[in-house]
Amino acid sequence: MQDPRYAAVRALVLKELDTSLGCINENEVEQLIDIVLRSRKVFFVGVGRVLLSLQAIAKRWAHLGIDTHIVGEITEPAITADDVLIVGSGSGTTLFPAGIAKKAHIIGAKVVHIGSNPDSELKDIVEFMVRIPVRTKNYLDDEIDSDQPMTSLFEQTLLLLGDIVAKMIIDRRHLDMKNLWQHHANLE
Repeated sequence: MQDPRYAAVRALVLKELDTSLGCINENEVEQLIDIVLRSRKVFFVGVGRVLLSLQAIAKRWAHLGIDTHIVGEITEPAITADDVLIVGSGSGTTLFPAGIAKKAHIIGAKVVHIGSNPDSELKDIVEFMVRIPVRTKNYLDDEIDSDQPMTSLFEQTLLLLGDIVAKMIIDRRHLDMKNLWQHHANLE
């Protein structure tokens, strides 16, 4: 039986995150940054807790001056060939994100998959995949196992990856951290 105390569980979660983030291919992250910075608008699609992580990423990247949108929001604009759709799906088989990805591809937008399953049906329509090789509902042989419930490690890693990418964009663009507040909500 594992130690249920806070310190032990905290150490377990941080160790799993260190492992999962360490397994992400740096070249895929660089490709992600390149495509985001070349795109006019960046759209995100996912469901459940993945969607929550993507919403946080969209908000953070908006603070960098990137025009971000969540698919399904009431103010969502049209996607075009000048834009990118980022699909968050560990398995790559979740119905809604996969369907939206196919439609975006038909429209001519670039599609990027952030997930664990490199052999999902998305592989034929994406520009590339950023693989977070952690346990999903597919239980692929090469996925990193987790002692956390269900796909918590994927959602956590996705969120932190978004913040890591934000910091990399800040550094690449030589953005002044104080000036980022100009993009922060001010009706609070």
